[in-house]
Amino acid sequence: MLHKDAVEVLTRWDAPVGEQQDLRAHYLRHLAEHPDGMWRACRPEHLTASALVVDGAGERVLLTLHRTIGLWLQLGGHCEPGDQTLAGAALREATEESGLTGLTIDPMPVRLSRHQILAGGCAGTYHLDVQFRVTAAAGTAYVVSEESHDLAWFGVDELPAGLDDSVLQLVASGVR
Repeated sequence: MLHKDAVEVLTRWDAPVGEQQDLRAHYLRHLAEHPDGMWRACRPEHLTASALVVDGAGERVLLTLHRTIGLWLQLGGHCEPGDQTLAGAALREATEESGLTGLTIDPMPVRLSRHQILAGGCAGTYHLDVQFRVTAAAGTAYVVSEESHDLAWFGVDELPAGLDDSVLQLVASGVR
């Protein structure tokens, strides 16, 4: 079910011209060649789902200071057997990692990001990340999970120094 959803979402997604179209083609080839391509055990690559959590006004983004990597990143992670859709996996991850309730998700990706993992249990593999925009309900408070050193809201024009280019590109694409 999840594999089929990923193929359908990536096929329907109106990818921006250039690198994003090339990445979509790569992800679809990966899924065609790997029935287990959604799972962490698939090597050397597997799909992941992440969420750019944006406040209702679209002026701030919630980032996590990732415990393993030590960098500010968007929320997200590996797909799990109970996930029915890629968007559902991203929404589950955002909820688990932030404690926020009332999150809503755009079911179409914002962008794709292929990146090598250098630390933790997936070191040496590539994440084929499908990135979604998630909107937080006003007045809900976040809770720092065990996966993070910290969580914080940042104005889109006041992002922390040293952000990875992939996070900067996600914020630029995901904030309307």
